Amino acid sequence: MHEIVCMGTSTEINALLNLIDDPDEEVFGAVSERIVDYGTTIIPTLEHWWETIPNEQVQGRIEGLIHRLQLRELKRSFTDWKEASRNELLPGALLVATFQYPDLASASVITDTERLRRNIWLELNNYLTPLEQVNVFHNILYGYFGLRTTPREECKTEDFLINQVISNKKGTQAGNGLLYLVLCELLDLPVRAIQLPDQFILAYIKPLQDDGMERAEFFMDPSGGQIYTHRDIETYFKRINEPMDQKYLSPLTNIETIAWALQLLAKSYDPLKESYKIAELKELARYLRS
Repeated sequence: MHEIVCMGTSTEINALLNLIDDPDEEVFGAVSERIVDYGTTIIPTLEHWWETIPNEQVQGRIEGLIHRLQLRELKRSFTDWKEASRNELLPGALLVATFQYPDLASASVITDTERLRRNIWLELNNYLTPLEQVNVFHNILYGYFGLRTTPREECKTEDFLINQVISNKKGTQAGNGLLYLVLCELLDLPVRAIQLPDQFILAYIKPLQDDGMERAEFFMDPSGGQIYTHRDIETYFKRINEPMDQKYLSPLTNIETIAWALQLLAKSYDPLKESYKIAELKELARYLRS
C-alpha cells in the first residue's frame, strides 16, 4: 500500500476526496480542478484512495485524475526538453515512453542503451566509409543484439517505445528507428529520419554542401537494416503513385522526429476505447511542432 503524502491541509484533501463520488458533474469538475492543483505529489494519496474504495465508478474517476496529473507533468517535461539548448534524442524517446509508462525507470534504459553504444563503438574506426560504418552498426544491432521487427498486423503499443524495444529486442519500424537514431546520435553518426509516406526511413546525411543544404547519401530501413539508394526511393514513390516532393527527403530535426514518433504511437491505441489517448498524443505532437 502506498504511503499517503502529507501536504496542504489534510482536512481539505479528505473533503475533496470524499466529493469524488458526487453525482453532480459540475461539483466533480470543481473538485477535480482543485485536486489537480496539488500536482503529482498527491498521486500516492489518490492511489491509496483507489485501493480502499470498492466503487468502480469512483475508481474510474480516480484513474482519470491520476492520468491528468501525469499528463500535465509530461507536458512540462516536454517543454523543458523542447526549450533546452540541445534536444537530445534519448531524453525525448524516454518522454515518449513515459506517456504509456508514467513510472518508467529511465536509468535502466540509459544503461542498456550505453551498453549497446559501446558495443558498436568498439567496432567503428575513422577509416571506414559511411557505408562500412553503417554495415558495422547493423552487424551489432541486428546480428549481435538480435533486434527484430514486429509485423504490422501484430503491432502493439509497447512496440513503439524504446524501453520495450530494448527489453523485448523487437519493435515496429518506428520503434526500432528511434532506437537506431538514439544510438547514431550517441556515436556521432550523421543519421537522421526522413518522413516518407507511411514509412519511418532513415538517411545518412552528407556534409553540408556549398548551398547550405543537407542531403542524403543513402537510406536505411530500421526494420532490418536494408540499404536503399536514391533510385530505390524514386521507385517507391512510383509504386505508391505519389509525386516525390523533396520535402520527403529533408532530414527531420530531433523535435520533429519525436513529434512524429508521438503521432505514430497514437495509431497503436484503440480509437473506440482509448480515443482520449490518441487526442492527447496528437496534441503533444502539435505542441512540439509549434
